[in-house]
Amino acid sequence: MSESPTTIYLIRHGETAFNVDSRFRGRVDIPLSKDGFEQAQELAHALCYAPFAALYSSPLSRAIQTAEAISLSQCLDIVPHPKFNNIDLGDWTDRPKSEIESEYPELWREWISSPERMSIPNAETIESVRSRSTGALDRLVSLHRGQCFGIVSHRAVLKPLIASLLFMPEPYFWKLHLNTASFTVFEHTKETGYKLLHFNLTDHLSSYVEEVF
Repeated sequence: MSESPTTIYLIRHGETAFNVDSRFRGRVDIPLSKDGFEQAQELAHALCYAPFAALYSSPLSRAIQTAEAISLSQCLDIVPHPKFNNIDLGDWTDRPKSEIESEYPELWREWISSPERMSIPNAETIESVRSRSTGALDRLVSLHRGQCFGIVSHRAVLKPLIASLLFMPEPYFWKLHLNTASFTVFEHTKETGYKLLHFNLTDHLSSYVEEVF
C-alpha cells in the first residue's frame, strides 16, 4: 500500500516598505507594511482550510507576522526555524538597489544574470542557502510523514529551495518568480520524492508590488 503524501506549503512573507522602495533586505529585521498586514490576512483566509499539523517560520519579524495571521486562523503555534532565515547579504544589507548597481557594476551584472555563482562581500552564498534550507525541509518531511505543514520564509530562501527540490540546473534564480504573500505547494512520498502541485499562488491578494530584481 502506498503511503499518504506529505504536503508542504512554502509561503513568502507579506510586503514590507523595503519591497516597495526597492532595497536589499537580507537579515535586517523590518516589519510588514500596512499593505503587508492586509496581504497576511488575505493569505490566512486563503489557507484557513489547509490542514496544517505544524507551522514553521523564519525568525525575522516580517515572516513571523505573516505566520501569526495564519496561526490565528488555525489555532497553531509558530515554530521559528533558523534554517529558513533570509540570506545574509553582507555589505548589501539595507542598501537601495540603485546604489548597489552604481557602486558594484560588475557584481550587479552577476546578480541579474547568475547570482548562484557570485559572492557578495561578507555575505552568504545562494548555494549555502540552498543547502541549509533543503536539508531542513528533508528533516521536517521525515518528522511530519503523511501530514501537512507550512513554512513562511523569504524569496531568496524559497527560490533556491524550490530549484533544489525540482533538480533545476543553474542559472535558476531568475527563472522563478515569487510574489509577496504567495504560496507554493509540494507533495512528497518516498516513491516519487518531491512533486510540485501549485506555484506562486496569488489569487487571494487584492494587490501586490511586482519586484524584478
